[in-house]
Amino acid sequence: MAENWKKTALIVIGMQKDFAIPGAPFLIDGAPAILPNVKKAVEVARERGILVVWAQREHDASGRDVEFFKRHLYRSEKGGSAIKGSEGAELVEGFEILEGDYKLVKTRMSAFFNTHLHSVLLASEIDSLVIVGIQTPNCIRQTVYDAVALDYPSVSVIVDATAAKTPEIHAANISDMKNIGVATPTISEWCKAN
Repeated sequence: MAENWKKTALIVIGMQKDFAIPGAPFLIDGAPAILPNVKKAVEVARERGILVVWAQREHDASGRDVEFFKRHLYRSEKGGSAIKGSEGAELVEGFEILEGDYKLVKTRMSAFFNTHLHSVLLASEIDSLVIVGIQTPNCIRQTVYDAVALDYPSVSVIVDATAAKTPEIHAANISDMKNIGVATPTISEWCKAN
């Protein structure tokens, strides 16, 4: 199985200060609880020689590159999320992009939409994807559905290393993804896999 890990990528989505730490202006309520499991997934991926892809939002301060339904936030006092160069766009403390990892900047929910992700994965001979991060009904789900549409033969979502606003929203979306053939191991199950 060690040979198979070389064809696997771990896609870490949204582990940024604006979304994942208590008190953050755009906090996804379930995010703080999964941080240790996401960190564990990254550690295990690195031990296995798995490519780690950090999919992060970065937006222009004007909001001109964000989805239409969010643009009003960038014109408000609160301001928008993950503004390029801001502290909120930085990774949560304890997470670090290392040499050999790939940082992917995205401006939409899917890590595939209008990015070079698919090309990077093809060039790296990746055919198996493992997804962790936030948030389940948006960035996780859109990335997973695009991966399935692009015919990646193996797509997994680590259920306790992904989160949403509520456990119910998370569970409903995990159920939908399972119904299209996506594997949904726990972090413990994934770590024990050969």
